[in-house]
Amino acid sequence: APESLMQALEDLDYLAALDNDGNLSEFGIIMSEFPLDPQLSKSLLASCEFECVDEMLTIAAMVTAPSCFLQGPPGTEEIARSRWRRFSHPAGDHLTLINVFNAFRAATANPTHPGNAEKWCRDYFLSCSALSMAEMIRAELVEIMKRIELPISEPGFGSEENLLSIKKALLSGYFMHVARDVDGSGNYLMLTHKQVAQLHPFSSYYNSRRIPEWVLFHEFSISEGNSIRVVSEISPHLFAELVPQYYFSNLPPSESKDILQEVINHLAPVSASQEEQK
Repeated sequence: APESLMQALEDLDYLAALDNDGNLSEFGIIMSEFPLDPQLSKSLLASCEFECVDEMLTIAAMVTAPSCFLQGPPGTEEIARSRWRRFSHPAGDHLTLINVFNAFRAATANPTHPGNAEKWCRDYFLSCSALSMAEMIRAELVEIMKRIELPISEPGFGSEENLLSIKKALLSGYFMHVARDVDGSGNYLMLTHKQVAQLHPFSSYYNSRRIPEWVLFHEFSISEGNSIRVVSEISPHLFAELVPQYYFSNLPPSESKDILQEVINHLAPVSASQEEQK
């Protein structure tokens, strides 16, 4: 549809993948080397700047592969949820996926017990085939990074600095996928489409006592009850710091936009003084 094509071009423009003539920019050409969604490519490239490439490679592989969480037989939902809690990260689902992937790698590291991976996955209601595919995708992405000579930073997962870097890298590509809980009960209003969505049942925040106000999400699914999948908490300050101004100015008016505008106004004098120092 023409509307979809125009939206796709607009998204690429927001991601700085196009030049003024509508051709791929130098940055866009590098993005196109990766067999990923443009937003994910952008986040992966941004991770080179923020020095969290190792973690971003894992996230990219896990969200590109099918979901690793399995719907168990009726009556086992609570058991599955309690098993998944072992991997939950308080900062959200993107970090939880890193925990799952690392645990899967540890479970498959023992060559004397080749059946360990399948049993381990069954015990934790996880898909062995999805996790194996994520491992292959990650290896392929590493090869592409090496071929085009991009730096791969050392793993730093677990530190506060690394956590902030991951969120910055994610926001660099997914600033168009931000939503705010408007009533404190998990009704998330998306900034772009002003559509209300709920958390997907596989989210680590689902049925949690603490529902974050501002989130970044990987995808929105109408077919699964208007839900947002792979959700992580962000701060409006971080969003204001990384959002392209021309994207923000095109957002439809909303209470969320007004809140963010106040944050941007508050940050502006600081940014100006930093520029002067530079």
